Amino acid sequence: MTSSSKRKEESHLLNGGVKQSTWSKAFSSNAVWEEKDEFLDVIYWLRQIIAVILGVIWGVAPLKGFLGIAIFCIINAGVLYVYFSSFQQIDEEEYGGTWELTKEGFMTSFALFLVVWIIFYTALHFD
Repeated sequence: MTSSSKRKEESHLLNGGVKQSTWSKAFSSNAVWEEKDEFLDVIYWLRQIIAVILGVIWGVAPLKGFLGIAIFCIINAGVLYVYFSSFQQIDEEEYGGTWELTKEGFMTSFALFLVVWIIFYTALHFD
């Protein structure tokens, strides 16, 4: 029996045979993901949440230019990398490798970040 299937069986027994919700699994360490798409959806939506939060912070703090974009990219990729490699401790190869998980939903979160950043910055720091 592989370690992945062992974890699934142990998790199923610990829950009393009840299926956990996606968000309860997202915030519990070493959760078992039966479907790959379910975990990828969590990665996608966590990126969107990070994008909105950082966009608001960057807009309120008068941050401008390339520095703001670079810091966003580092924080966004870093937080998600720590999430899936240390907190969830998933096997990256099951999902196509570390790079595939790191870029999952990145461009849409980047676009959302820019929109939120521009809106808040324009609203609060007009001349």
